[in-house]
Amino acid sequence: MAEIGTDIQKAITLLQEGEVIGMPTETVYGLAGNAIDGRAVARIFAVKNRPAFDPLIVHVPDLETARQYVENIPEKAEALANRFWPGPLTLVLKKKPIIPDLVTSGMDTVGIRCPGHALTHRLLKALPFPLAAPSANPFGYVSPTKAQHVNEQLGDSIPYILDGGECNVGIESTIIGIEEEQVIVYRLGGLTLEKIESVIGKVILQSHSTSNPKAPGQLISHYAPSRKVLLGNIPALMQQYDEDISAILSFSHDYGVRNQIILSPTGSIEEAAKNLFAALRRLDKMNINFILAELAPDEGLGRAINDRLRRASSS
Repeated sequence: MAEIGTDIQKAITLLQEGEVIGMPTETVYGLAGNAIDGRAVARIFAVKNRPAFDPLIVHVPDLETARQYVENIPEKAEALANRFWPGPLTLVLKKKPIIPDLVTSGMDTVGIRCPGHALTHRLLKALPFPLAAPSANPFGYVSPTKAQHVNEQLGDSIPYILDGGECNVGIESTIIGIEEEQVIVYRLGGLTLEKIESVIGKVILQSHSTSNPKAPGQLISHYAPSRKVLLGNIPALMQQYDEDISAILSFSHDYGVRNQIILSPTGSIEEAAKNLFAALRRLDKMNINFILAELAPDEGLGRAINDRLRRASSS
């Protein structure tokens, strides 16, 4: 298993040697490596068993550093970065040649962001290169929100996990791009549409996923536990699936059964988002066949929660 610790210097040394490590962010834990070292990037894909057509996000400490790796930053993208970086926002921009094609799956754009986690910000400031860092889990599985989650699944393949505690957002970053001066949301995430639109006006939400994504996290089936997730009206599902072979994942309601997790007893969408992936992992360890789940209110971070639940149920 990997060593878990808070030694930034150890993390720096390993990354400079071309290793990949577990890294905290405010959204989920990432599997981090030198984004401009093709061998380190290839190692990320190998450890995750990630298909080469699914691009990676590059992490930088600030907007000025981002300019070193992209051709330009359109006005609307810069306005969003100035308002929401550090934070759960990824911008898809035209890349410079220094970013390897493997990072971007051969595309001429790269997803780039400045994570809002103090420990990781210190790490990025100390490094002479950016970090490519998809979620630190086997491809397609539930994203990790604690260092131990990373160790349980990738600990035999990496030397070190930088422990930054539990992620305080719990859902991956929102990804946006700009096409013909129109802002496109490629992936719903930890930054709500309402907050984005308060800065730049109306955006377009890409309504379908694809097997040839323009950005990470667009595949139809993703974020899925090994147990079958059935999404719908929980009372109706309870009539079809016996309590002995199923568990319930509810937003705020207590259904009075033995195997259930309530994402937010108080009905807080933010609390539910923070707890979602950890809850799916706990349910996946139960002696059950099915996870009966319901949607959150379709507003704010609820849209991102529902996006993850729909894709978890598509596997």
